Amino acid sequence: MFFTLKKVIGGLLLPLPFLLLLMALGILLLWFTDWQKSGKILISASWLFLLLLSLQPLADRLLLPLDSRYPTWNGTQPVDYIVVLGGGYTFNPDWAPSSNLLNNSLPRVAEGVRQWRRYPHATLIFTGAAGGTNPRSSASVAAQVAESLGVPADHIQILDQPRDTADEAQAVKSEVGQRPFLLISSANHLPRAMRFFHAVGLNPIAAPANQLAITSPLNGWERAIPSSIWLSHSERAVYETLGTVLQRLKGEETRSSEPGE
Repeated sequence: MFFTLKKVIGGLLLPLPFLLLLMALGILLLWFTDWQKSGKILISASWLFLLLLSLQPLADRLLLPLDSRYPTWNGTQPVDYIVVLGGGYTFNPDWAPSSNLLNNSLPRVAEGVRQWRRYPHATLIFTGAAGGTNPRSSASVAAQVAESLGVPADHIQILDQPRDTADEAQAVKSEVGQRPFLLISSANHLPRAMRFFHAVGLNPIAAPANQLAITSPLNGWERAIPSSIWLSHSERAVYETLGTVLQRLKGEETRSSEPGE
């Protein structure tokens, strides 16, 4: 129940639904009350914020502190495990395997396969439970993609019970213990994920994927024209900020790793 409530409330607080709700409130004030000025202010402010969050300079400025926290991993420290955290997915058996990985998931798996080729003796661990009525778990779909890209099945392990990052940390702990391992997630999610994994006494090495905040050259019109792409970058910044606030409120950054806690 708490998991569903967290997802619903968190979803409504993201920029697009939140600003649309404010616009709707402003429209209601204009049509059905005498609070005309308040309605105009709500609609105008919401439109302005939606515009600004849809522009590349602001969106990527918001996301950059998270996205650049950890550099791409090209180190040589030996590891026996590479953990790839679950993300968005669906499952249609008629599609190419990689088409079933949505949003942030495919870059995570691609980076996992790249790292496995650097450490071919290692075990690739995929995490993530089944979502909704889906017959397959996020972890199993990601594993299928890795196999289609040449990773042998005997080098893949599936942890398909965890529903969120805190659960993933506990599940991985039971498999790898105190041994160092590569932890792969989206670059903007990795700072929060690392705190979860450290909190249960693990020794992850950050290996970010799916960097989004652009600091390299772009065409001028790409910076000046609002786009859903840049709005999605703003959304990621807000989502991770909300997740960090909840993490700290729940005390999961310093949660004891003792059994039963």
